Amino acid sequence: MKRLYVFQTRIGPFYIGEQDGRFHPIYMDDSLGSYAEAWQAAEDLAHGHAYSISSGIDTASLGIPENIGEWEKIPN
Repeated sequence: MKRLYVFQTRIGPFYIGEQDGRFHPIYMDDSLGSYAEAWQAAEDLAHGHAYSISSGIDTASLGIPENIGEWEKIPN
């Protein structure tokens, strides 16, 4: 899976990656869902609507921005 964006949180980095035309929020190498657009993945993480993460922390409490433009783009 190609990682496109990263956002650093107090529990570590979250990524948004792309595979087969779908976008996946990623934490600790685990996909937290599958979306048609990268902005949808960021929005769901920001609002705590992504699949739960192994640590049980609500992603809405991490300050993750819903605007994909506020994430750091990973160079190709």
